[in-house]
Amino acid sequence: MTKLRAFMFSMSILTILMVNTPASAQDTSPAWAYPVNPPDFKLTPDDGAARHVPNSTVSLTLTQVRDRFFAPDWHPEDHPPMPEVVANGRKPDVSACGYCHRTDGSGGPENANIAGLPAEYIVQQMADFKSGARKSSVQKRAPTELKASLARAITDDEVKAAATYFASIKPRPTIAVVETDMVAKTRVFAWFLAVDPDGGKDPIDQRLVEVADNLEQFISRDSRVRFTAFVPKGSIEKGRNIADSANEAIRCRTCHGSDLKGGGTMPGIAGRSPTYIFRQLYDYKSGARAGAGADIMKAIVQKLSAGDMIALAAYAGSLEP
Repeated sequence: MTKLRAFMFSMSILTILMVNTPASAQDTSPAWAYPVNPPDFKLTPDDGAARHVPNSTVSLTLTQVRDRFFAPDWHPEDHPPMPEVVANGRKPDVSACGYCHRTDGSGGPENANIAGLPAEYIVQQMADFKSGARKSSVQKRAPTELKASLARAITDDEVKAAATYFASIKPRPTIAVVETDMVAKTRVFAWFLAVDPDGGKDPIDQRLVEVADNLEQFISRDSRVRFTAFVPKGSIEKGRNIADSANEAIRCRTCHGSDLKGGGTMPGIAGRSPTYIFRQLYDYKSGARAGAGADIMKAIVQKLSAGDMIALAAYAGSLEP
């Protein structure tokens, strides 16, 4: 248990930004969808020990894992050669793309799985972050602020190289969606949730609780870590019904494809993080996410309740990517 606590309190990204979200923002946005680090968070010093992850011969220290200008490449066989901007970024303002999004683009619930997204779509999102059109409903949320800062510093050629690279990678299943009435208690560590080592359970209520199956792998930024998203019972079928709605103004498959895997410049949403999907729907509804396509999405999400968005996120996340 002591070892587990130490790993939990060694969240690497806190060396980048330690941002507390204003109470007013938290009051209006679901805290489970927009986790922020507790004020008393303390980073565990690197003891110099070598870290390992399953099915990898690579050895890295905690300092290396925490370096945002270095993408921990535990499984180089899982992806093509990385462009420099993906592997190492460019100091002082352009973090390695593979640091946050992992070397194969699989990401985590704190950011986005961008593997296999259309290159044109990725380029447009970077332009929206750069212009300020795309924000977060929680204005001081660190991942979005870091992304916006990077977008202002990165060059068009670097964006194109990263977008082409991530678009070339076939996404793989990383999510299990489990319907339940009760869920393990969680604590907020940085901007994601982790199972409380003290144990206990809480009613799921109207929440979506997504956690890494292996916290040590997650802390080490292992691209093969898997996640479980716990959702209220009936969510997947409810989400399927909304996606198949007779109301053409809501039907998700019209734009995202019959299998929700996207097509052309339209992003696939099948098999992506349910927490991330919910957050985007919520951001469109709040007006925080603008930019390309926002008018269409905002008109759709205005018709959806928070429960509807949880259901849609659960359904999409349950599909093969």
